[in-house]
Amino acid sequence: MANCFPQVFSVTRKPHELIIPARSTPREMKNLSDIDDQESLRFHVPALYFYENNPEPSMKGKDPVKVIKEAVSRALVFYYPLAGRLREGPDRKLTVDCNAEGVLFIEAEANFKLEQLGNAIQPPCPYLDELLYNVPGSDGILGCPLLLIQVRIYLSKVTRLTCGGFIVGLRFNHTIWDGFGLMQFLKTIEEMARGEHSPSVFPVWQRELLNARSPPQITCIHHEYEVTNNNQVPEVFTTTNPNNMIHKSFYFGPKDIKSLRQQLPLYLRNCSTFELLAAFIWRCRTIALKLDPEETVRFSCPVNVRGKSYNMYLPTGYYGNAMAFPAVCSKAEVLCRNPLEYAVKLVKKAKAKVNEEYIRSVADLMVIKGRLAKFPTKANFIISDLTKVGLREVDLGWGKPVHGGVASAISFISFFLRYIKEDGESGTLIPILLPPSNMERFEEEMKRMNQESTMKDLCNNKKTQIFCKL
Repeated sequence: MANCFPQVFSVTRKPHELIIPARSTPREMKNLSDIDDQESLRFHVPALYFYENNPEPSMKGKDPVKVIKEAVSRALVFYYPLAGRLREGPDRKLTVDCNAEGVLFIEAEANFKLEQLGNAIQPPCPYLDELLYNVPGSDGILGCPLLLIQVRIYLSKVTRLTCGGFIVGLRFNHTIWDGFGLMQFLKTIEEMARGEHSPSVFPVWQRELLNARSPPQITCIHHEYEVTNNNQVPEVFTTTNPNNMIHKSFYFGPKDIKSLRQQLPLYLRNCSTFELLAAFIWRCRTIALKLDPEETVRFSCPVNVRGKSYNMYLPTGYYGNAMAFPAVCSKAEVLCRNPLEYAVKLVKKAKAKVNEEYIRSVADLMVIKGRLAKFPTKANFIISDLTKVGLREVDLGWGKPVHGGVASAISFISFFLRYIKEDGESGTLIPILLPPSNMERFEEEMKRMNQESTMKDLCNNKKTQIFCKL
């Protein structure tokens, strides 16, 4: 699809409103877990969903705005803490005041058609601020009359398009849930929109299951929370100066993945797509940053601890943050000079760190450190794999979204998103945020490594053996 916006691109918003649960819900205080309650999770994540005007028979003639508002209201009956507000207690402990104040909702109309968006539907969407309007005073963490948005978990906005399609924007507070928790809530909205009276999976709070032990004890090494020697973080590594950053997304299809695997020795070629791409991106990004050779660089990836293999015994329906962020370290020069194999081994090592003891140790660390332990900013890189969460599968009665998921990278945090091209090819989309000069070097390094992969592919082809020897 070509990008051909009207000369004047505009979104007309109606006054924001609060959606409250459809019926009375318990008034109580609910503590977050010690895994939820991390300083590094006190931020908001934006997401966008783009829908075509393709209603199924039961939705024909219905207004998607009305359907979604009603579905959210009914879903909040079961997820009533989301309509509350975050409070901070002794030792900075976060608690949800379940007061049913509601979630923020905005209705808007836009003067363009979905097909005019073209590649702008993929992150970074250049019109994010218009499609997901930031109500003044709504982007904090703790609740108050002017900060209602934060603790109601996400800012929900529906934008009608002239073609009859619509866009749903979400902004959620990460302390309340992770990607799997968000998806569980979105599926409940989907079910409510389709007329169900209760969710197929009932939400479970039980945040005490991921609280610190008594007494707390740190039993594992947590590089992800280590304090760096140099606390003077250059401005370009922060989000305090967004005008000094370039935001781009990079697509990797099956051919790209196959080509990159050729750079690995045979015993490593069975690594996962995440391990391969994460190692590749981390290495290219580190080279692009031109750090001091002796600088310690870190890579971290969220690991979901739901399921029997981690012995956490989290019940079906648990929608809190159920993950650890294991990290590995390397000297910048060692990472950059070694082949891709070295980085892949480190990524695999990070994932292998996580077990029951590891996440218990994280919860204990948060209590011992007064919840002040947080991810270092300088020379750190975090990638969250959202390709298997199913965020783009939310069907509200108008079909699955053309594209849906997290709308942008956030500082030194990036995401892997599933993306389907117009020709039907499915691959991985990775948004990256870097200063302009570093972004240029990043792209050059990716191109160079891809060229190396292509040459190795040729050398592995028997018909080109003579050419390669020359």
